[in-house]
Amino acid sequence: MGFLVKAIAAPFKLYQSIADEVAKERRLPLSDGKAWAALFGRESYSGKIVTMDSAMQLATVWACIKVTAQAVSCLPLHMYEKRDGDDHVRVDGGDIGEVLTDSPNQDQTPLEFWESMVAWLVTQGNAYAEKVSTGRRLSALQPLASTQCMPVRQTDGTLIYRFNDRGKAEDLPRDKVFHLKGFGQGIKDPDLGLSPIAYGVNSLGSAMSAEEAAGKMFGNGMQASGVLSSDQILKQPQREQLQKIMAAYSGSSKAGKLMILEAGLKYQQLSLNPDDAQMLETRRFSVEEMCRWWGTPPIIIGHASEGQTMWGSGVEQIMLSWLTLGIDPICDRIEARIKKQLVRPTGNRRLFAEFNREALLQMDSTAKANFLSSMVQNGLMDRNEGRAKLNLSNRDGADQLTAQTNLAPLDRLGAAQDGNSARAALRAWLGLETEGKRNERS
Repeated sequence: MGFLVKAIAAPFKLYQSIADEVAKERRLPLSDGKAWAALFGRESYSGKIVTMDSAMQLATVWACIKVTAQAVSCLPLHMYEKRDGDDHVRVDGGDIGEVLTDSPNQDQTPLEFWESMVAWLVTQGNAYAEKVSTGRRLSALQPLASTQCMPVRQTDGTLIYRFNDRGKAEDLPRDKVFHLKGFGQGIKDPDLGLSPIAYGVNSLGSAMSAEEAAGKMFGNGMQASGVLSSDQILKQPQREQLQKIMAAYSGSSKAGKLMILEAGLKYQQLSLNPDDAQMLETRRFSVEEMCRWWGTPPIIIGHASEGQTMWGSGVEQIMLSWLTLGIDPICDRIEARIKKQLVRPTGNRRLFAEFNREALLQMDSTAKANFLSSMVQNGLMDRNEGRAKLNLSNRDGADQLTAQTNLAPLDRLGAAQDGNSARAALRAWLGLETEGKRNERS
C-alpha cells in the first residue's frame, strides 16, 4: 500500500520540483544590476539616492517631462498610404489605425496612451507596450512600466523582453513588444536608449540637496542660527532647561515671537541669509542644469534667466527651436517604430503613420492664418482643405486650386495688358463708363 502511494505521489513531486526551479529562474537575480538600479536608484555625489520618483519631486523635472509628453500626445496622429509619384492619401489604417488613433486599449484614449509612452521615453530612455492580438489582428497596445521591463539578448542572439511582474520575471518574445528607444541606443547597449535620470544622477542629487537645505532654512522661519552668551558657567540642569525654552521659539510658525532672557543671558544673531549662502543662485543654476538633460528651454517651463522677458520675438524663436530640436525628433522616433514594428509585419509597405505638426500652430492664430493664406494663394491647397484645418465644413466650389495672377512669366506681360485694353474698348463701344470716370464726374 505504501509503495502504491509513493508511486502515485511521485509525478506530483516531480512537477513541484520543476515548478520550483522555474520560479527560481524567473526571480530577479542579484546580478541584474540594471533592474535593481531601476528599482532602488543610484547614489549621487551629494549622497542623495536618485530614483524616478525622487527625481520627479523636483519641479523642474516634473515640468520638463510634462510639457514634452503633453506636446507630443496632443498632436493628431493619422495613417497614410503611399501612391505612385510620391503621392499619399489619408486612410483609416485598418486594425493598426484603429489601435493607434482610436482606442489603444480598453482603459486609455490615444492621448493618454501616447502621453504615458512619451513620459516613459523621456524619463527612462525606453517605452514598452505589449502587443495584444486577436488571431493575426492587432487588437490593443498595453503599456509596460519601463522600470519593470528590460530587453535581454540570449546566448544564441535571440532578443526577448523580461518583464518583472511582482518579483517574478516573465519573458516576452520580441514580436510581442512595441519598443520605443530614446537617444543613445548603441552607445552602451544596442537594445536600450539612455535614461536622463540615470546619467543625470549627480545633477539631480545636487538639486535635491539644495531643495532640502532650502526647506530646512524655511522651516526655521528663515532665521539664521545665533548664540546666547553669559558671564556665568551654566550647570547641566540649567542647560537642559534652556534648551526647552529655546525650543519654544524655533520653527516658522513661531517666527517673530518675543524672547525673554534672564540671568544675564544675551542673544546675538549670526548674519546669514539666502543671498549670502548663494542659495537662490544655486537653485537657479539647478533649474537650468536639469533643463539641459531634457533639452527643454527654461522659458518653456516658466523659468526666465535674469533680465530676460517672458514675451517677445526672442521667446518665439526659442519656442520654434524647441519644437524643431525637441518635439520633432520624438515624433520621428515614434513614426519610425510604428513603421518597423507594427506595419512591416503585416506586409503592407505602403502604409505609414504621421503626426500632424501643423497642430502646433493652433495657439498662434496669426501664424496659422499666414500659413493657410500662403498655401491657398500659391495653389498648394484648395480652400476646402484650408477649411478642414480649421474644422469647418466644405463649401461648394471651393475645391479648386487657385493662385494669384499678379506674378506672371516675362513672355506673358503683354498678354495681360492686351486683355485689359480689349475689355476697355468693349465697354466704350457699349457706352458703359468705368467706375473711375463716374466718380470723377460726381
